[in-house]
Order: sequence, then structure tokens, then C-alpha cells
Amino acid sequence: MTSNPRILLAGNWKMNHGPKATREFLSRLDLPKKDGAQARIYVPCLSLPEALAAVEERRLPVQIGAQNIHYERSGAFTGEISGPMLSEIGIHQVLIGHSERRQYFAETNESILLKTRSALEQGFEVLLCIGELLSERESGRTETVLREQLVRVLQNEECKAHFGGRLHLAYEPVWAIGTGVVATPEQAEQAHSFIRSLLASSLGESKARATKILYGGSVTPANFKELLSRPGIDGGLVGGASLKPDSFRALWDLI
Repeated sequence: MTSNPRILLAGNWKMNHGPKATREFLSRLDLPKKDGAQARIYVPCLSLPEALAAVEERRLPVQIGAQNIHYERSGAFTGEISGPMLSEIGIHQVLIGHSERRQYFAETNESILLKTRSALEQGFEVLLCIGELLSERESGRTETVLREQLVRVLQNEECKAHFGGRLHLAYEPVWAIGTGVVATPEQAEQAHSFIRSLLASSLGESKARATKILYGGSVTPANFKELLSRPGIDGGLVGGASLKPDSFRALWDLI
């Protein structure tokens, strides 16, 4: 199968797979190279060194990323992880703004902007997550919420400079994350089209086209191919289906 060079398959392990489980997962992962397409896994911070070592040892075509980063480079922020710490061990990818960070850890559009800007200034590639709650969709506020979540980033000169380069997006309707309910391909396509229109109006058509927009929310091998067939869906940010080597490989085979 010829792979799509725009496609990024990203796994988010969330608070799963410590160092031992990470070694076991990557020892069992059989992932052939595909021209252009990318695979990435965001792992818990304690598992990052093990993941990096295993990927290098087995020469897997997988990038390893962190699930969180603080906007300051050092200081009195107990329990946090900084950009220089991640860089020191060889991490260059970071996930920012996941709905669980917003919901459970009180992250706001402003703090997410600070993290995004700081990470980009430090040379990281950022996958920025946005998405609406079920109540917001049911009340017809999906586009309003997506605009509110993106506006500060689109107004920041440091961030604007990196869209389509080191800054890409994941659209995750919160009502579809871990619920088994997936946005229909039509719903996902509509949201991606709206997001890209926001990018185009602020950044121009060229950067809007160059920016990857992934879909996330109960993605499985059973629905991934149909989602990828829709214009403007450039891959998936996958939770549960990324926790087992066989299902991650099955998703990769669909690209």
C-alpha cells in the first residue's frame, strides 16, 4: 500500500505503560517503514528514556514524545517537567492542551498558549489539542469553542511562525474520547474544514494547507480508514488503540 506522506499516526498512552511495559511494548512492535508517513508515541515521562533506547536499539520508525511540558525552563514548580530536561534526554516532540489536561489540571487557553510558545522557542515540535464538550456541541457552540481555543495562539507571532512546520493540531471532540463514540466522518470533516479556514484567515492558504490536523476520539482500526478518506484529516491521535502493539500496527497498515 502506498502511504500518504501527510499522515501522522500518533499514540497517546496517557497514564499507562511504565518503563517495564514500555520495553515490552516496543520489543513486540513490528512497524515497517513507510515513505513520508510518520508514527509517534507520547509516553509517560518516567518511560521516556526506556522508549528512546528501545526505538534506537530496534531502529523502529517511531518518534517518541512527551505528554506535558512547563512553560518555564526551571524554578519552583514541584512535580513539573521542563523543556531543558526533555531536551537533555533527546525528546523533541511534545503534546500540549489535551482535554484531560484542561479538565483535570485546570489548564486554560492562556496557560496553553504559554506552554506552546515556550516549547516552540525551545525548538520542540508541538501537537496542540483542541475540541469541544458534548454540551457545547449540543448547544451549537462547536465552532465558537474551537475559535476560542485557537485565537490566542493564532494571534501570537512566535506561534504563527511555526504553523505547518513545528506546530500542528489535533481535533479531539471531548465527548468522543474514551467513550467508544466516534464523531461521524462528516462531523470530523466539518470540524477540520472549519479549523483550516481559521488557519487560512490568519496565516494564509499555504500555511493552512501545510498544517497537519489529526482527528482524535475513540479511533480504532475499524474506523480509521474511513476517517482518513475524508479531505483535511491528516492522521489520528489515538488513545486506547495505541496501548497494544497489534492494534497500533493495524492502524499503521491502514495508512
